[in-house]
Amino acid sequence: MLSNVIIAVVVVLFCSQVSTIAQEIPSGSSLRIARLKYSGGGDWYNDPSAEVNLLKYVGDHTSIRVDPTYTFVDLASDQIFQYPVLFMTGHGTVNLSAGEVRRLRSYLENGGFLYIDDDYGMDASIRKELKKVFPEQDLVELPFSHQLYHAHFDFPSGPPKIHEHDGKPPQGFGLFLNGRLVVYYTYESNPADGWADPNVHHDPPEKREAALKFGTNLLVYVLSH
Repeated sequence: MLSNVIIAVVVVLFCSQVSTIAQEIPSGSSLRIARLKYSGGGDWYNDPSAEVNLLKYVGDHTSIRVDPTYTFVDLASDQIFQYPVLFMTGHGTVNLSAGEVRRLRSYLENGGFLYIDDDYGMDASIRKELKKVFPEQDLVELPFSHQLYHAHFDFPSGPPKIHEHDGKPPQGFGLFLNGRLVVYYTYESNPADGWADPNVHHDPPEKREAALKFGTNLLVYVLSH
């Protein structure tokens, strides 16, 4: 587990790294997450309480300073460069334009990180679209020994199973640039649904707790790498 001092310092350094190419520098050094608005038929906007609740949990269980507000950015805009972490989800089709593909690649090459959670129904299209962004590689499943699964809380079997879709085991996949994990994708896991307000999906408390702990791991890992 990282020390509180290291985590706090890394937040400032990481946010500064991403902001060097931004049109506007974000005020303060609190961690913010932006929901990614993308082209296609997917409901990118669903469960807006998810990131807010996750950031509140992270603020309560680590020393990371957070800004638990909901915001979204259009993948076609320069606003994406204001955020160290982008979050993408939905149930439907993703269809990125050539400009969106270039902008996402630039964001990731300049220090950004993208977390994608399949809310059931986007798997086929997101794999195809990510291949446009990274034609030189395919998504690879992260081993259970990967540091992401042990960054703050311990997940010895990888991503938790929060929502049942097709009865398949939960999986976590990644894409890398120069050895750095820049895209992480959860399939048949759906932790983001567990971040949403309790009255949205009516998940039992233990499922929501597992989802929030997993999200905490994700952010701690990103901020320390």
